[in-house]
Amino acid sequence: MDSTFHFSTVLHGQYIEWLISGFRLSLLLSAMAFALALPLAIAIALMRLSPVRSVRAAGQGYVETVRNIPLLAHMLFWYFGAPQILPHVVKVWLYSMNVEFVSALIALVMYTAAYMAEDIRSGIRSIPREQLEASRALGFGFLHSMRLIVLPQSLRVIVPPLANQTLNLWKNSSVATVIGVAEMMYQSQQVESATFRGFESFAFATFAYLSVSILICTFSVWYQRKFPVRSI
Repeated sequence: MDSTFHFSTVLHGQYIEWLISGFRLSLLLSAMAFALALPLAIAIALMRLSPVRSVRAAGQGYVETVRNIPLLAHMLFWYFGAPQILPHVVKVWLYSMNVEFVSALIALVMYTAAYMAEDIRSGIRSIPREQLEASRALGFGFLHSMRLIVLPQSLRVIVPPLANQTLNLWKNSSVATVIGVAEMMYQSQQVESATFRGFESFAFATFAYLSVSILICTFSVWYQRKFPVRSI
């Protein structure tokens, strides 16, 4: 058994280019998923708190359905299943584009938004109800009251749990390898197959995931110390 390690084998030439391109794609996928999931999560959280029963039920149905299905199943559904119900022209266009990336992005956005929505809803409920009632008494509607008064306060409260969801999103991006997205895990597997240096290839991926995760955790700790949450 060869117990020696040759990191130089995977850290030069085309192999390091593969790994770096995978790292960049993982960052891009995570960043885009976060940017799309956050507004969707806010909308779902507001649905969960809506005074209209049918709207509340729709929001709850979304959260419970999405959160109780594994992310892997989401990935496979949006890549293999969903395109089959699209019109032929749309399906041809989709497969001519980067359908793997789009499918992974949709799955990550919907999955992450379901978890973020519950954190946002908890943050909104932490704001005294009297503030919402006072704004309604002044003539504001439900959405205007949320947008102008409640949400700005609650978003400050929920930054730490949102940082945790961002951390989960970053790690969950690795699941996209199962549908052929050329992100970091996919490229690590490619390098391992080409060089037979499994330890070195996946050590790079491990270090990259750990480094970004530490940065996210460091930001969360810094934020909590810089802006401690006080009683409202």
